[in-house]
Amino acid sequence: MHAMWLLLLPCLSLAPLVQTEKGLEFPRYDGKDRVIDINNKNYKKAMKKYTMMCLLYHKPIPDGKELQKQHQMTEMVLELAAQVMEEKEIGFGMVDSHKDTKVAKKLGLVEEGSVYVFKADRVIEFDGLLSADTLVEFLLDLLEEPVEVIGNALELRAFDRMEEDIHGYEFLELLKEVARDNTHHPGLSIIWIDPDDFPLLIPYWEKTFQVDLFKPQIGVVNVTDADSIWLEMEEQDLLTAQKLEDWIENVLSGKVNTEDDDDDDDDDDDSDDDSDDDSDDEFDDSDDDSDDEEDNDEDDDDDE
Repeated sequence: MHAMWLLLLPCLSLAPLVQTEKGLEFPRYDGKDRVIDINNKNYKKAMKKYTMMCLLYHKPIPDGKELQKQHQMTEMVLELAAQVMEEKEIGFGMVDSHKDTKVAKKLGLVEEGSVYVFKADRVIEFDGLLSADTLVEFLLDLLEEPVEVIGNALELRAFDRMEEDIHGYEFLELLKEVARDNTHHPGLSIIWIDPDDFPLLIPYWEKTFQVDLFKPQIGVVNVTDADSIWLEMEEQDLLTAQKLEDWIENVLSGKVNTEDDDDDDDDDDDSDDDSDDDSDDEFDDSDDDSDDEEDNDEDDDDDE
C-alpha cells in the first residue's frame, strides 16, 4: 500500500479532557466469535460467502493446560484479525487436522500450523509470524493485487518507464510547502501518517472516517469523539497549494468543521444496526440436505 494519510488537527489545548471514543484507540477483542470451526458440512457455505477465506490448519486441541492456553492464544490472534477485517468480506476459520481430514484433503491443507488464504482460484500460504498485525498486513496486501501480469514487450517497456509513487511524492511536497506557509497558525498541527505502519488500524479508520486509505487523504479529526471531515479531491487532478490553503483557512475559521455531516452519520448508524447478522449459528452443522448429499457423493468417490 503506497497511499499516505494526512490528518489536520486543530489545537485542543482548551478542550476538556474526555475519554477517546472508539475508532481512535488501538483495537481490542470485543468478545464476539467470528472464527468458524470449519468441518465437512459447513466449509462450502463458508467458502461461498467470503471473497477471501483465511484458514488455520491446526493439530488437535492438546490435553495439557499450557498447550491449551497456547492454542487459545493462537485462536485469539485469528479472532482479532477477523474483527479488524470484518468490513473487508474476509472470513476466518480453523480446521482440525484430526477431526476434519476430509475437508483438509479437499482443500489441499497439508502442513499443520500453517495459515492458508483462499482467493478466487488461488491458494496462498502465509509463512510469516502468526500475529494479528502481520496477518492483517499480509491480507491487505492480497486485497491490493500487487502482482501485475506483463503480457508483451510494449507492456514491459511501459513498466520500465514507471516512476514509483510519483503521486505520493508530489502530494508530500505540496504538504511541506503548505506547512511552511502556515507556521504562524498556533492552532494548526499537521500530522503525516503512513497507513503501512498501522495495519491493524487501517480497516477501523476506513470504517470510522469513511475514507479510502489506498489513496492520499486529508482531513480534520476531533480526537474527543472521532468526528471527522475530509477534503474532496479529484483523482485526475493533483491538489494545488492554493486550494489546500483555502480549505485550511475555512477549517481554522470554523466554516468547515467535523459537525457538518453528523446527521448523515446518524442515519448510517441506524442502518448499520438494522443490518446486523440474523444469527450467530449460520455455520452450524445443520446445513441443507442438498449439501449433505453432495458431500456423501464426494466421499464415495474418495473411497473408490
